[in-house]
Amino acid sequence: MRIGIDLGGSKTEGVVLDTRGDQLLRLRRPTPQHLGYQAVLENVATLVYALEQDIDSRCTIGIATPGTLNPDGSVKNSNTICLNGQPLQRDLETLLMRPVRLENDANCFALAEAIGGAGRGAHTVFGVIMGTGVGGGIVVGGQLLPGLAHIAGEWGHNCLEPDGPRCYCGRNGCVETFLSGPGFAADYQRLGGSTGLTPPAIVQRAQQGDGIARAALERLLERFGRALASVINILDPHAVVLGGGLSNLEALYSEGPEHIAQHVFDTNLKTPILRNLNGDSAGVHGAAQLWPT
Repeated sequence: MRIGIDLGGSKTEGVVLDTRGDQLLRLRRPTPQHLGYQAVLENVATLVYALEQDIDSRCTIGIATPGTLNPDGSVKNSNTICLNGQPLQRDLETLLMRPVRLENDANCFALAEAIGGAGRGAHTVFGVIMGTGVGGGIVVGGQLLPGLAHIAGEWGHNCLEPDGPRCYCGRNGCVETFLSGPGFAADYQRLGGSTGLTPPAIVQRAQQGDGIARAALERLLERFGRALASVINILDPHAVVLGGGLSNLEALYSEGPEHIAQHVFDTNLKTPILRNLNGDSAGVHGAAQLWPT
């Protein structure tokens, strides 16, 4: 049996999957990042042992973590700040006394959706995260494609508009500055919209005839089309699966494909743009599936 851990900034969640991929058990605990790196490690270990005690079995362990993994198993660009620069894989393996597989949360999302989600049966799946940030993962034949530097699928930091807003990565106009939830809200404000509105609230205003909100939504869809078409032109995936909070916007499925089609190097768009099936469980299930049955 396999344990998957989703190591988030506010919560750490764990599941146990049986050999068929069915969930047997699920536990959740707060992530004590305010107490530092060692406390986060011990919290993961405590959760693993609690899961194993409940099922009376020793399991393989896969972990989804925010940020990017270096080849040596250390972490960078994580919003769980105490993880950055730390040898997370080595320390977890020492603490848990067994091999541990780590992947970033976008890769785990893509794997879960390719194996048992909306992309099931598709040979090549591009899994998209559009939430607080923008990320992605590539699965080919049921296997993750991490890439040489472990950055495959990170379309969120391709430059979409060179004169665009400053990104935390130090560049300007990254996809993430437009197609994340905060990026969409900020663009609405730049057009003269109210502050403090969530993406669903902006869309609701657009549907009610608010001109600024509709302009912001049109800009979102146009940028979504250009950004995703560039990935499709290179990867030509059999399915694109959207995840993250912004992926709940119906307009991405009803209007998004026509915007993508304008920039795809083909006479029409063949790639299906799919809503995820696993929801918040995708990351933790994908982490468990880092170990094949």
